[in-house]
Amino acid sequence: MKRGVTAVYTAGFLQGAAFVLVPALGHILHQAPYAFGSSAYGFLYFPEIIGAILSALAAGSIHSRLGGSGVFRLGALSNAAAMFLLVAAAFTGGNPAYGLILAETFLLGIGFGLTNAAINRSASLLFAGAAAAAVTILNAVIGGATAISPLILEGFRSGIGWAGWPALLAIAWLALLLLPFAADGPAELGGLRAWRRSMLPFAGAVLIYAICEGSFGSWANVLVSVNRSLPAASGALALALFWGGMTAARFALGFIPNRLLHRRIVYLLAPLGMAACFLLIPQLITAGALLMAFTAAGVACGIYYPYSMAYGIAAHPQEGTQMAGLLVGALMVGEGIGSFGLGPLQDLLRLGHIYTLSALWAIPLFWLAWRNSRPARTPRTGAHG
Repeated sequence: MKRGVTAVYTAGFLQGAAFVLVPALGHILHQAPYAFGSSAYGFLYFPEIIGAILSALAAGSIHSRLGGSGVFRLGALSNAAAMFLLVAAAFTGGNPAYGLILAETFLLGIGFGLTNAAINRSASLLFAGAAAAAVTILNAVIGGATAISPLILEGFRSGIGWAGWPALLAIAWLALLLLPFAADGPAELGGLRAWRRSMLPFAGAVLIYAICEGSFGSWANVLVSVNRSLPAASGALALALFWGGMTAARFALGFIPNRLLHRRIVYLLAPLGMAACFLLIPQLITAGALLMAFTAAGVACGIYYPYSMAYGIAAHPQEGTQMAGLLVGALMVGEGIGSFGLGPLQDLLRLGHIYTLSALWAIPLFWLAWRNSRPARTPRTGAHG
């Protein structure tokens, strides 16, 4: 096994598990002793935007000074600190808990940005002949963790208390620092020298996609268990199935050779699938139908981000870490908009109406997928496409 593979893919699992914790706590945070309203709950994601912007701007510069290992380790420490803050919030309520979770999401944004920039770039280098497949499978691992993390959290809540799961994740992040990280590839540009206008269409595609992903992922629990008044377990399961559908799509497409199913065709179809789910979900009432629809939404969302990452890095090999950092930052900003923005927006529109209007995002997503995947930009994917 190549040096660093264990650290890269283990970090992916831990990142996915940590990333979904606040959405998974949606129904708990709406109840005492927290009692956060929709606007307050949505605002919890705002610090992630700030943290993501900072990490996106800093990833290339940090890499040029400390290497990929330095970017990775700073991200892991930020994630560990975020998990410890969430544990502290479990033993408080009201304003103190709110402040702790705000700080947690800020550090999570930084940790997510730095860690994912490092591991996505490393995955493309470790398996350079099949870069798109390696990045897709890495993001499948991240998605798999987000799928099972709400269920693990629910298990801890029923047993020793939900704080046990973020506490375990914090310890795992610290233990991860003991593993060797992948060796750096060829020298890269960092800082202002690494910025290119040609990066912006890839960032725009990921930003808009992440708004859609955040709209599905961060509000699935609330829509099912609060808006539809279904059991809390159904809300947690809807969130888990959304990420499960995403994971299944990524694993399946990561291993299918390009000659059997061309990456570009799937890339172009993904926005149409997202639009269909946005139109369908507001019409559904029963738990079974909603669970199936959120699973389908996960499948539709599955490959748009990893394919954007693979195409973007392939188009900017000398600025790979900065490109990856920018796209991870765009992902977090979009997630924050989709998560935070839908909170206050519900003072004007019902969540179902917001979902219906969100189908329009398919228009720019389709155009950007077409532009970013033109043959001249096709990433090297080897046997797996």
